Amino acid sequence: MAKKSFLHIPLTNWGEVSKQNYSIAILPWGAVEPHNYHLPYLTDCILTYEVASDAAEMAYKQGVVSMVMSPVYFGSQNMGQWNKPFCVHTRTETQKAILVDIVTSLNIQGIKKLVIVNGHGGNTFKPYVRDLQVTFPHFQIIVVDWWTVVPSDWIFEEKPDEHAGELETSVMLHYHPELVNMQSAGDGAAKPVKIDALNQKIGWAPRHWDVVSEDTGIGNPKKSTAAKGKLFAEAAVEKISKLLVDLDNA
Repeated sequence: MAKKSFLHIPLTNWGEVSKQNYSIAILPWGAVEPHNYHLPYLTDCILTYEVASDAAEMAYKQGVVSMVMSPVYFGSQNMGQWNKPFCVHTRTETQKAILVDIVTSLNIQGIKKLVIVNGHGGNTFKPYVRDLQVTFPHFQIIVVDWWTVVPSDWIFEEKPDEHAGELETSVMLHYHPELVNMQSAGDGAAKPVKIDALNQKIGWAPRHWDVVSEDTGIGNPKKSTAAKGKLFAEAAVEKISKLLVDLDNA
C-alpha cells in the first residue's frame, strides 16, 4: 500500500498537515558513518526512517495519527569512526540542544508525545529525557532502539552482529536493495580489545574502531538476504506500532 504523505514530514505539505489532528510525533535519529564497504553512510538514518514509517502506517490503521519527522542525521561516534572522512561526531551538548529545540517546538504546537526511534548504538538519550521531564512535566518522551525490540537470533546466524553485519544488511536489502553492494562487502571481522574484561562485557569503554575493525563492520554480512530483513523488520514494526497505539490510548 502506498504510504499516506501526511504521515511523513519530508513528503507532506501544510495543506495536508493543517487537516490533521496529530497525537504523536516520531523522530528517527541515526548517524553519518561508514558501514563496511557495502552499505551507505546514512544506513542508520535510512533504516530508522523506514521502520518508523511502517510503524506509523500500521498504527494509523488502528486510528493513531502520528507524524514521522525528518531524521536527525548526526550521532555520537567512537574514535576510529570519528577520524573517517565525512563521519560527523556530535557531542552530547549538541544532541541535547537539538532535542531540547525539537521538544520546545512540539510543546508550543500542542503535541505532547514524542517517540524517538533510534538507529545508532552510540546514541544515548536517557539523561536528556530525564532533564526534559523536569522542564516539560506534561510532555511524554519514549526512546526505542528499533533493532532491539525483538530477538534477532531466530533469523540471523552470524555472531557478533553489531555494525553493518547480517541484520542491518538484510533489512537494507529489504527496503533499499539498490543501495547495497554485496560484491564489495568485507567480512566484518572484529578483533578483541586488550582489556579482556571489556570483551566479556564486565565493564564498558568506547572502542577505537581502527583497532577493532579493518572494514568498519562488526559482523559478517555475507549471509544477508532481503527475506531475512523483511521478517525482522515486520516483527520490529509490529512492536513499535503497539507502542504507538498504547501511547495514544494513554
